[in-house]
Amino acid sequence: MSEKNDLRRLSKKDLLKMYIYSQAFVSGFNYSKQEAPGFTFSMIPVVEKVYDNEPEKIEAYKRHTELFLTEARLSHFVLGITAAMEERNAVDKDIDPISINAIKAALMGPLAGIGDSLYHGTLRPIMAGLAVSLVIGSNYTSMVGPVLFLLVMAVVGQLLRYFGIMKGYQKGVELVEKIQSGGLLQKMTRLASIAAYVVIGGFVYKFVTIKIPFAYTAGETTVAIQSVLDGMIPGLLPLLYTLLMLYLMDKKKMSPVVLMLVTMLVGVVGFAVGFLG
Repeated sequence: MSEKNDLRRLSKKDLLKMYIYSQAFVSGFNYSKQEAPGFTFSMIPVVEKVYDNEPEKIEAYKRHTELFLTEARLSHFVLGITAAMEERNAVDKDIDPISINAIKAALMGPLAGIGDSLYHGTLRPIMAGLAVSLVIGSNYTSMVGPVLFLLVMAVVGQLLRYFGIMKGYQKGVELVEKIQSGGLLQKMTRLASIAAYVVIGGFVYKFVTIKIPFAYTAGETTVAIQSVLDGMIPGLLPLLYTLLMLYLMDKKKMSPVVLMLVTMLVGVVGFAVGFLG
């Protein structure tokens, strides 16, 4: 019996197979169960390996059709933990199957916060800004920026998927307990948010352009208003306009789409009448 149980335990090969299956994680996304179809599909190598009878397999698959939603790359950490728990449930029979979905539900929120802050809120805008800068610096002739952006985002995403499954299976539950008890989760989320704000704020001067083409003459001296403003604070007008948009969205609850259309209209009309350069 012990030898039979050993054969049902997951190996690194099984986890690699799970990693391959998980590449289709978001392909079944829907508004009813969110990422549950992809989660269930990713669990196929695990369920087929650890359970040796059809009723238990069916029950396991049904378990993972429950709603699941978190950041897609960090979801693989949950896949690793779930694989370990399904193995224990099937082989050792020492956990309550209900706890499997309970752990999944408990991790959805925290991992979504970390993933959105670090991957989408920090890494993505940094790499996008770098890519755009490279394109502009090459006078729109180089493809280095876009290729670098795609390469970095893809590699980081795959590393998160791979190590999420491997580490989730090895020490997932223990690691989550340590992170939550030590307050590390909240600190990571807060620091990631600060870093994202700093990076995005730095891009305002680079990518928001507002120039006033007016000048006045005093005696033999001609003074350009834009030069005076830049001499006071470089990028003052882009900063003020960005802060205005933030105020309208945050305090006045205006739609970002409406503000985008207004910005386009102001730019076109301002340029046409000579108010903006």
